[in-house]
Amino acid sequence: MSMLGAIAVPHPPLIMPEVGHGEERRIQKTIDAYREAAARIVRLAPDLIVLTSPHTVLYADYFHISSGTGATGDFGQFRAPELRIRVGYEERFVGRLSALAEAAGLPAGTLGERNPALDHATMIPVRYLQEAGYTGKIVRIGLSGLSFAKHYELGQLITRTAAELGLKIAFVASGDLSHKLKEDGPYGFAADGPVFDQRMQECFASGDFRKLLMTPADLAENAAECGLRSFWIMAGALDRLAVDAELLSYEGPFGVGYGVASFLVTGRDDARNFGEQAAAEERRRLASIKEHEDIYVRLARLSLETYVQSHGYAKLPDGLPEELMQTKAGAFVSLKKDGRLRGCIGTILPTQDSLAKEILRNAISAGTQDPRFSPVTADELPNLVYDVDVLTTPERIEGPSQLDVKRYGVIVESGGRRGLLLPDLAGVDSVDEQIDIARRKGNIGRNEKVTLYRFEVVHHV
Repeated sequence: MSMLGAIAVPHPPLIMPEVGHGEERRIQKTIDAYREAAARIVRLAPDLIVLTSPHTVLYADYFHISSGTGATGDFGQFRAPELRIRVGYEERFVGRLSALAEAAGLPAGTLGERNPALDHATMIPVRYLQEAGYTGKIVRIGLSGLSFAKHYELGQLITRTAAELGLKIAFVASGDLSHKLKEDGPYGFAADGPVFDQRMQECFASGDFRKLLMTPADLAENAAECGLRSFWIMAGALDRLAVDAELLSYEGPFGVGYGVASFLVTGRDDARNFGEQAAAEERRRLASIKEHEDIYVRLARLSLETYVQSHGYAKLPDGLPEELMQTKAGAFVSLKKDGRLRGCIGTILPTQDSLAKEILRNAISAGTQDPRFSPVTADELPNLVYDVDVLTTPERIEGPSQLDVKRYGVIVESGGRRGLLLPDLAGVDSVDEQIDIARRKGNIGRNEKVTLYRFEVVHHV
């Protein structure tokens, strides 16, 4: 077989003695497991190692593959510039993988490199591999903001490239787990942090890559992880392969989760087509959401789909309830794709003669005019999830004590600038944080005097 096996490993800089200066002993289990994982890979005698890193070049819609004959990096940013790592790249593999990706319509290749130096998420596993005796070349690949399906497909192409070139390869997925495990950790605590890490441990121990692929986006985001997409590519590289899966260690003493796991290929297993299984499950999930949408959300979907597909405007359907036809109100339409925001535009006060028309207009704006995103394409429409929030009339308040992040949205005004934040948003847990985000959205400085307004919303899904 072309794919021999894979390991999932973390990349805490202090695991390097030159950086940790003794602190690394607090994660000795991780160090011991890391050495074992590296030794297992080296014993496989691969011709080449493919490594994915969350800290090399990263684009929202493109996978960057490092090019050239090789690269060097050091740990200067971690006060250990004397620690330098050098690797050689396999140019033939990079070229063939890039060609296969282009032929498949997968946005991946060697374009857009800004800094060729090795990142720490690459150097740390390479250091362990080299200490275990590996002297060969690597292929370094960055992650993207694309879906789990695209990451999985890239993994499949990696294994296909190896087969076409007659190479035996191993895969290294570099990635930490949650960064929010402890209140006194560098990133604080979030309840989803331990939940995410427990899920990853179960996936690693069992080799259940379907569960890995179907990790809820909000869970991963709230946990502030950095390894999930690396693991997705790894899963694709192991598509239809039987593996001996083992969780070698898990620790999180510094507030960041470190998991080490190995997946040694033992043969072929067509039942482990987890990409197809997860894609089918995702289609069922989206179909269920669409089936249960209320009339407000169906109206938003109708509007955007009509506009994108025909470049025309949808007409109001017959038989709409009186509350949509007779009421005037501001409304926000939010779009999500793959669990992440894809557009959000709304009006604080009504601009149309009915709420129904307000939703029609704002749905198109959310899909085509949000400056943070490119316009929605026809291919994306089946994968969009819509929310509609109908606003009450904003009321001026005296100060933050009259706010409640779960109940009220906030409007912050100063000198003609205005920032708005809806209520009950994931990750927004305090009034101060709510006001601060609204300030930033309105380009209002933290020390500028502001006028505050609050409003409530009726949320429609």
